[in-house]
Amino acid sequence: MSPRGVGDHPATQATPPGGGTALPGRGGAPRPGIAYKWVALSVTTLGAAMAAIDSSIVVLGLPTIMTDLHSDLVTMIWVLMSYILMSTIFLMLFGRLADMFGRVRMYNLGFGVFTAGSLLCALAGSGLQLVLFRMVQGVGGAMLMANGMAIITEAFPRGERGRAMGINSITWAVGSIVGPVAGGLILAVSSWRWIFLVNVPVGILGTAWGYVALHEIGRPRRGERFDLRGMLLFSGGISCLLIALSQGISWGWLSPAILGLGAAFLLLESLFVLAERADGPHFIEPALFRSRIFAFGTAAATLQSLSMFAVNFLLVFYLQGVKGVSPIHAALMILPLSLVQSVVGPVGGALSDRIGARGPATAGLLLQASACVLLAQLTASSPYLMLLAGLLVLGLGGGLFWSPNTSAVMGAAPPESLGVASATLATFRQTGMVTSFALALAVAAAAIPGRLVGEIFLGSSVELGTPVMSAFTVGMSHALAVSALIVVAASAMTFIAADTARSRRVAAPEAG
Repeated sequence: MSPRGVGDHPATQATPPGGGTALPGRGGAPRPGIAYKWVALSVTTLGAAMAAIDSSIVVLGLPTIMTDLHSDLVTMIWVLMSYILMSTIFLMLFGRLADMFGRVRMYNLGFGVFTAGSLLCALAGSGLQLVLFRMVQGVGGAMLMANGMAIITEAFPRGERGRAMGINSITWAVGSIVGPVAGGLILAVSSWRWIFLVNVPVGILGTAWGYVALHEIGRPRRGERFDLRGMLLFSGGISCLLIALSQGISWGWLSPAILGLGAAFLLLESLFVLAERADGPHFIEPALFRSRIFAFGTAAATLQSLSMFAVNFLLVFYLQGVKGVSPIHAALMILPLSLVQSVVGPVGGALSDRIGARGPATAGLLLQASACVLLAQLTASSPYLMLLAGLLVLGLGGGLFWSPNTSAVMGAAPPESLGVASATLATFRQTGMVTSFALALAVAAAAIPGRLVGEIFLGSSVELGTPVMSAFTVGMSHALAVSALIVVAASAMTFIAADTARSRRVAAPEAG
């Protein structure tokens, strides 16, 4: 099967002089102005920026929120996990519904739901209410994540998608920079509630801009039936996995509850696989994984998330627990990672447009593996320059990998399944991230006293005693070595996913 994207078919878009698609009116007729592809990118980038800043800004405010709402550590962990849980289990649902009823409509609805959830979070009167309202945010986030990449893939021709993905990826790096800094400033001068209120004007702007500027390109598949059984099995299994991973430290990894949740995950997902092999409607498109690019590219993205998300948390633990720096100083010391990634991301995307995704993506992963090896040498007395070198290489590798990989995977999906393809990729990435998150906490819990794990994770400035610092750095070194091995495995996936994008462009050049 030759993977295609909607952007490869000139008949689906009106192309004005200069390339791209003219900004349409509400009736769908093109009018002169900014090319539609850039308009679509601006809307999806605004949504990604809002979600990225929110994900990083909340962590810094958890200690203050816990005190103000008279809550506890477990509830605060669920303030984080409830968003991840809902955004993960609903990705496939909203991706499928978008293919059936229109992904622009679903994306705009996601902006509205996320904004409403943010307002509700700011008004929460208890820890439990905040958890419930974060679930509302997670539902809106799933709508945005499931369709953002699909909208970009539709709007941009194949030879420009890598650059578009690279520009969009900047927002996640910038979000990890702006989030902690903005959170520190907000907490210094005002209430934690403004952490959520800042999303409201951005969300209103995004909702209005998306409604005015975006229009459907692909044809919704309205005649299809929805696989409710598959959705329940898949979502139930993922929920069991995420709950087990988030509660493993507090309940004990070998406790009956955790083992039961693990068994339930395996059972439900096994039943899901059997159900998907039967005739009838499918929750996940089996045809997507017949493409080597899609299958191995998604595997590489999952492994990269599994390894790299843990690295970020381990370095936060290291800086606050071993080096004894404050949360805001720790955030500033890690900023070079995001800065380099934000600069290199568009370069990696543009490079993949010219030579294909295999080279940049594979090189990026190998650079990240070497960075993990370097960071594994850190000790309590290591200078900051050693950490800085590792962060710079890590950011360089991430920038080279993310955009080319995403562009290749989305380009391998047929036009009518872009929503499911985007949701599938995001679901696997999210699962890798939360599994990596549990790995980081497990390593920290094994190396330092349990009473300190939550304090370090929540952002309190805690300086460990010498014996504990030594134990933690050894555990961190082992975890980083494992991360390096996982990234090497991911690089093998990107190399196996034979990237024929360049030869396809030669054989079937873009019109216009």
